[in-house]
Amino acid sequence: MFTGIIQAVGSIASREEHSGGLRLAIGAGALDLGDVAIGDSIAVAGVCLTVVAIEGTRWFADLSAETLARTTLGGLAVGARVNLEKALRLADRLGGHLVSGHVDGIGTVLAIDDEGASQRWRFRIPRALARYIAVKGSICVDGTSLTVNEAGEEAFGVTLIPHTLAVTTFGARAVGDAVNIEVDLMARYAERLAGVPPDAA
Repeated sequence: MFTGIIQAVGSIASREEHSGGLRLAIGAGALDLGDVAIGDSIAVAGVCLTVVAIEGTRWFADLSAETLARTTLGGLAVGARVNLEKALRLADRLGGHLVSGHVDGIGTVLAIDDEGASQRWRFRIPRALARYIAVKGSICVDGTSLTVNEAGEEAFGVTLIPHTLAVTTFGARAVGDAVNIEVDLMARYAERLAGVPPDAA
């Protein structure tokens, strides 16, 4: 589990295709790997990946065909910057919201508008995910926990403060970019408990 509070911005150091999957080497940037072991989980742009090797300030992860089909990671070039967060420990503060690192779909940046020192961002999303997004609820975009300001049938909006823009990859994003979206876990559990079929919207 994760919190959606980005700990560092890293980069894709290398890509190696193999057996229908992909091995990525990820430069850790300022992320401390001193307490990371083989088998640990690190979220990369919101995607929970397992550490399979560590070499200095780089670590390696294997991506399955399923991960490549459901996330933006397969399309990232060497040098691309990515948000990083180590898995939540029970003693950690929960500064964002509970994030699983299991991406629900890919969204697209629709608009970026200045609002004083902050920015209002709007994202297009698959219609099937819109039902799980509510105003003042939580959403995870590329691994970052954000509060929803507006919610529609095919889009939602958030406000990004200067700190978020400075410590995540959002500062280098542009309209048209693809992003990983994970809806709030609680919304999915509430739907399950209510017995509502996922395609009943």
